[in-house]
Amino acid sequence: MEALFFKDTKWVFLAEAAYLLILAGVCARVVYDTRSVAKTLGYLLLIIFVPVAGMIFYFSFGINYRKRKIYTKKLVVDESIKIDFEKRMKEYDEAVSSFDHPVLEENRPLVYLLSNRRSGGGLVAENSEVKVLQNGEEFFPALFDEIQKAERHIHIEFYIYEDDVVGNRLKELMVEKVRQGVEVRFIYDDFGSMRIRRAFVRELREAGVQAYPFNRIRMVGLANRLNYRNHRKIVIIDGFTSFIGGINVSDKYINNGSNALYWRDTHLMIRGYSSLALQQIFLADWNFCAGGAIQINRNYFPLRRLGPGKKKLVQIAASGPDSDLPSILYSVIQAVNKAREEILITTPYYIPDTSLQESLIIAALSRVKVRLLVPALGDSSFVSIASRSYFEELLTAGVEIFLYRKGFVHAKTFVVDRKIASVGTANMDSRSFDLNFEVSALIYDEEVAGKLADDFFSDLKASEPVDFDRWMKRPRWRVFVERLIRLFSPFM
Repeated sequence: MEALFFKDTKWVFLAEAAYLLILAGVCARVVYDTRSVAKTLGYLLLIIFVPVAGMIFYFSFGINYRKRKIYTKKLVVDESIKIDFEKRMKEYDEAVSSFDHPVLEENRPLVYLLSNRRSGGGLVAENSEVKVLQNGEEFFPALFDEIQKAERHIHIEFYIYEDDVVGNRLKELMVEKVRQGVEVRFIYDDFGSMRIRRAFVRELREAGVQAYPFNRIRMVGLANRLNYRNHRKIVIIDGFTSFIGGINVSDKYINNGSNALYWRDTHLMIRGYSSLALQQIFLADWNFCAGGAIQINRNYFPLRRLGPGKKKLVQIAASGPDSDLPSILYSVIQAVNKAREEILITTPYYIPDTSLQESLIIAALSRVKVRLLVPALGDSSFVSIASRSYFEELLTAGVEIFLYRKGFVHAKTFVVDRKIASVGTANMDSRSFDLNFEVSALIYDEEVAGKLADDFFSDLKASEPVDFDRWMKRPRWRVFVERLIRLFSPFM
């Protein structure tokens, strides 16, 4: 009996030793493979104090895909497109004037940051028009009108595409343009657009629309494929007119009285050479997910005169798991650091990187007016609580925070000193900055920046300011819950 006991004890000891070796190996991988200190500590605590389940969570959601094979393949595709694109853009030097532009000169560090090859090599380009579109009521009519004018090719990429009224109207237009001899390519996210994956997409393909999912969801590796999504919302028409912003293809973005929730969002329409940068991003995504080999040529990158009038300067920033650096995050921080008078930020989710949080605090302490607009009621209670855990530090520094009460604010914009602004697809959270494929437009134009600033203050009329004294007196149990959930913010 005693011998049996020692035999069993031996196997228990060996099992524990094996587990500790595996644990040490996984912890070493976390330290080596995770860029963010907060995420590293979070994963280590989870793995150590939640045996087995913590490891499963890390391998499901925490692997750094910059080093994974599927994204290595995409990097190869991106690099070949990028080299051709840079060669091609040299041909435009004669078509555009030298940039003698005061706003651009004031923000050269931001320009250099995004034009750096490691940051994506985003070029500043001239455009004849940059138009701000509010909500689906303005965006969809403008989009449909431009699609009807298309002569050569239409490239569409959305995170969410619904099988509803607006989704079917866009489908009809795509099919109609194919019948007219126009090339139509459509990328949809396989998770965000899961409702159209079967019959809807099949109908498009049968009609001649080239439609492919980005990073198809399969049972093997399901969690990882859910974790790294294509959150971009862009359309490029004939390589000259483009759309970029926060609006997806869904009826809920149109406030016509039929929806229970008012949806506040912002998109841009661009006419000019910045559309070529979005074209480059689309074609790299297309060649990756469709297995194509579309090259840079005059058909997709046409040379067109912009005509007379003041030009709007725009720089496109893109980032994702395939990026060397979180370029969009860096652009926000650099813009914040350049502010002298005012910073206006609208975002549906605020779970910032430590560097972004501290940049806003420093700006506010330096007597820059910093105002942050977020939803009063988010679409995720868990995320909303995590977001509010950052408010105390901001309010103490003098940041003004407003809760949008008219409905749900989904716009992703910022304006600095009414001189530069950004409209894009990235939220102010780690998921957008690190995990998802995102894109933003940096606008160096006082007229457009002023328009977005006016829209911001118009939204404040439907918002409630967070009172510092009342916030500091909230119940201790609520503070504890916020800080507890904040521990999980690196994973959100």
